[in-house]
Amino acid sequence: MKHAAAKNPDKAPRFWRDDALPFIEARAIADGREVCYARHSHAHFSIGAITAGRSTYVHEQSAFEVAAGTVVLMNPGDVHACNPIDDQPWSYVMLYVETPWLRDLQQQLGFGAQGFCRLAVTHLDDAALFDDLRTLYEILVDDQHDLLRKHSAAVEFFSDLHLRLNPASAPLREANDKLERAADFIREHCTDALSLDDICTAAQLSPSYLIRAFKQHYGMTPHAFVINQRIQFARERLRRGQLIAEVALAAGFADQAHFQRAFKQHLAATPGQYRGGSGPQDQKIAFSDDRNLLNL
Repeated sequence: MKHAAAKNPDKAPRFWRDDALPFIEARAIADGREVCYARHSHAHFSIGAITAGRSTYVHEQSAFEVAAGTVVLMNPGDVHACNPIDDQPWSYVMLYVETPWLRDLQQQLGFGAQGFCRLAVTHLDDAALFDDLRTLYEILVDDQHDLLRKHSAAVEFFSDLHLRLNPASAPLREANDKLERAADFIREHCTDALSLDDICTAAQLSPSYLIRAFKQHYGMTPHAFVINQRIQFARERLRRGQLIAEVALAAGFADQAHFQRAFKQHLAATPGQYRGGSGPQDQKIAFSDDRNLLNL
């Protein structure tokens, strides 16, 4: 992970990026008065949420006043700028998405067969979209979340965004055999460091289709399904009397704290309460920092 900040962390821009997810970058501004923009454009797609205050949003030849709760969208190449009004404080978060990645996702959804499909909407007040964007931002910047969770959340958000702005799109096709193939693959490899690409390859499904159809069919995302399978794996071994820390490692969790939290979320009890007893079996094991395992 790479985070950037200047001397004053309260007012300086904060960036997030991860080499394992090179198609997306996040930025947060706590006080928009500290960063004023000239009219400019990007080669990538941008989407942001005004989280407090209000500002002037210039897009191409138009100018709008936007306030907390507004989502702004900029296609690649769109000239834009967002600046404070009368030196009033305002804040926002932004996501920058590489155009080739988003174009591929559009094509998976049935849009943009001839290339990148530009979105006609420049800004909107949509509480659900605003909350979803904030949630995606929080998932991306949180080091407690693993790559599968972050990648899946990005695919889900941008798929929903396009379907929300294009409600006439075709419904999901039935592909239960492939979805079952994905579920079987997760069951068999749930303790491994799975990636979204691993699951898609095994099921022969695109990421966009897998995320939406799997959730529709099983009632949870592939990532949630992985965690659920790990908890079932852990329950069996706890019943055999294995050490809690050893079970956490064997189940694929990065450390015992992540295991404890996930277990309690699923069973409303700690692993120790479930296993019964206390004492030496609850000692912690040092985990290798370079294990590329799922966190919750």
